[in-house]
Amino acid sequence: MLKLPKFKAAAVQAAPIFLDTEATVDLVCRLIQEAAEKGASLVAFPEVFVSGYPYWNWVMNPIQGSPWFEKLCKSAIEVPGPEINKIARAAARHHINVVIGVNERTPHGIATLYNTLVTISDEGNILGRHRKLVPTWAEKLTWANGDAASLKVHDTRIGPLGVLACGENTNTLARFSLLSQGELVHVASYISLPVAPPDYDMAEAIRLRASAHCFEGKVFTLVSCSTISPEIVKAMSASHPEAEALLARSNSAFTGIIGPDGRVMGDPLIDKEGIVYAQIDLNRCIQPRQMHDITGHYNRFDIFDLKVNRRPMKAIRFTDLPSDQEDLP
Repeated sequence: MLKLPKFKAAAVQAAPIFLDTEATVDLVCRLIQEAAEKGASLVAFPEVFVSGYPYWNWVMNPIQGSPWFEKLCKSAIEVPGPEINKIARAAARHHINVVIGVNERTPHGIATLYNTLVTISDEGNILGRHRKLVPTWAEKLTWANGDAASLKVHDTRIGPLGVLACGENTNTLARFSLLSQGELVHVASYISLPVAPPDYDMAEAIRLRASAHCFEGKVFTLVSCSTISPEIVKAMSASHPEAEALLARSNSAFTGIIGPDGRVMGDPLIDKEGIVYAQIDLNRCIQPRQMHDITGHYNRFDIFDLKVNRRPMKAIRFTDLPSDQEDLP
């Protein structure tokens, strides 16, 4: 008999301790404890929360922003590595699943970074490391393209869990690849971006994307978005006089939990910090699929054919390695 989980979920809206990896990891561990003590079995954190977003790409030219890129490289972490392992131990200690965004540095390089989402089980196991497939717009000055090696849905105690970072949630094929693997719980991690075009409502755009995924796929989505702290504004303003004005626009951060009907559950957070909670019942994903199950009977796979290359991208492949070791990280 099919038995689907019911659980409490939490989505964090907060600012990191800007480019201070150790302090931000400590903050993450405190927020994990807070969410667990409120009864949550899953907590979602923002995009690149460890430990900061390259806002200089939006308010400075590449030459002005270059020193900040070096700081970001030095604050980035490896996965696995001591920082993410500390977060994993907190997840195990508090028996809670965690999804968190990090700036990932490869063990074989010092200046190639990835926008990475790490999924951790409530036993403290690192289930996946998803690198953002395509950095958005000005982000291309900072992050390399990811690959689909970890574009996977993870089997957890709270159900099949998938993740995407920020603008990836507009990528129909990326979303479908998760839905087709049985995703029922989705985490969409974002950053606050006040420097978007003047007619662009970032908070509404985030909600709209998440609602679309929920309604199309009949799934639950946790949206977690960072905020811009006075510390971040001060740091950017020290290098560019217009930074404060550019980073001041409201309606730039949305955090909430959305049901399989596309509606927001409870009260979301707009711009301000906090944690949003909601009760999730995955049984609610069943009845709406009688109308359209786009990964099942409501599709034409004799017409449409999606292929996903999940082979890891590498700078080099050594021919003297046994074939079963070629794809090791």
